Amino acid sequence: MSAIKKVKLGNEGLVVPNIGLGCMGMSKIAGMDIYGKADEKQAIATIHRSLELGGNFLDTADLYGPLENERLVAKAIKGNRDSYIIATKFGYEIDDNEQLTWNFNGKKDYVKKAVERSLKNLGTDFIDLYYLHRLDPNTPIEETVGAMADLVKEGKVGYIGLSEVSSNTIKRAHKIHPLTAVQTEYSLFERTVEEAGILKTLEDLGIGFVAYSPLSRGFFNGEIKSPEDFADDDFRKAIPRFQGENFYKNIELLKEIEKLAIAKNITTSQLAISWVASKGYLPIPGTKRVKYVEENITGASIELSKEELERLDNIVPLGTSTGDRYDAANMMGIDQ
Repeated sequence: MSAIKKVKLGNEGLVVPNIGLGCMGMSKIAGMDIYGKADEKQAIATIHRSLELGGNFLDTADLYGPLENERLVAKAIKGNRDSYIIATKFGYEIDDNEQLTWNFNGKKDYVKKAVERSLKNLGTDFIDLYYLHRLDPNTPIEETVGAMADLVKEGKVGYIGLSEVSSNTIKRAHKIHPLTAVQTEYSLFERTVEEAGILKTLEDLGIGFVAYSPLSRGFFNGEIKSPEDFADDDFRKAIPRFQGENFYKNIELLKEIEKLAIAKNITTSQLAISWVASKGYLPIPGTKRVKYVEENITGASIELSKEELERLDNIVPLGTSTGDRYDAANMMGIDQ
């Protein structure tokens, strides 16, 4: 297995491996399993194996659990905090009883409350990268980012970022305090961030781009053959991309993508990860299994030629409709 490559994330000084580990699926969210049943022991082993391979960039959020995922990460990194780069997120409001209200909260006092809770749950006095998970439509981004900037000054946070935001929001936020990263769903099946000109905005401002769900929520691992393959409580059942006509159309696209993976003697998942990394972006595929973290990290080191990238673009041209990435209610939470 080749050595993991290090890359600069944005222009503020943060250096990370060229692939991160998304930890969301290692815990339930609001009582619901994400991508199948979670197993804490297996999840911690996956985090440790990732570190052995050089994959020390972990992505979590207070939403996951809520709070349980940060606590799981704390167990995994205990006694070895300095070996990891930790990114976490806030913005989905969690009350004092550790219950999600499902409101967004970017108010100054909530930012301070959320970071203290995350520091405690992660068992650390320092968060490397702190994101606003979703824009609070009732709070100016200037207020939220101003409060996040205070955390940097206080030494509680190293760098700041935003998730699922528009170019306009990014520009306004960046004027208050330099952003290191913006995180959005991005894959061969989800390129809205490209179509909307957001990637161009990030490039112009020197902000890094972190791609979550680069495997399109498991579409690319080939295990889901029909909409009936999902367990009753699998949240993907509610996502338009995995429903009806969209699902079967996407399966046909996947078959074409698989042909290139077979020709390269790699998995379709590795090809999808390589596609993101080859574009200069940072994929953070989620997994809770050792074998997949090994496969994913290898995928980030595979280089695609210009011809191979063009071939993939011809299979799934920019603008291809694959179905929304969330149900209608959650799509409303995305700043567009």
